Amino acid sequence: MTSYNASNSSYPVAPTEEPRPLIPTWGIVVGVVVTLLLMGGLVALVIWLAKNYAGQIEAIRDIFIILFATAACSTVIVLIMLLVAVIRLINMLEFEIKPILEKTNETISMVQGTTTFVSANVVKPAITASSYVAAVRGAMRVLFGNPRRNLPD
Repeated sequence: MTSYNASNSSYPVAPTEEPRPLIPTWGIVVGVVVTLLLMGGLVALVIWLAKNYAGQIEAIRDIFIILFATAACSTVIVLIMLLVAVIRLINMLEFEIKPILEKTNETISMVQGTTTFVSANVVKPAITASSYVAAVRGAMRVLFGNPRRNLPD
């Protein structure tokens, strides 16, 4: 049997220095600055386009309004379909699976009762009879010896 030696274990040793963050601080600062510059440039571009190309911007705005309204309507339709599916699932659980579980519980209780009955009325008497037969056999063996040894060869 080999003994455990902690110095030779394959478990990593806990570091003594603090772990480094996944994203360095300078990376977060650069990301925030770049995001703010892009947002400012986007706002400036929208303002410039609104001054110079107002008619085209209104047409694009109208197209986006139509697209968003269509997406909202389709989302409502999908939510209604999801609600119907949930209602059907609840009905299935209530009216199909619940009776199956109740029948299963009844069957289990019947099996338990049958097992108890068979154990008390069949197995226990069989074991008792077998033990009496073994006791009589043992007594005969003690009184008269082993019959296989008594037979001539």
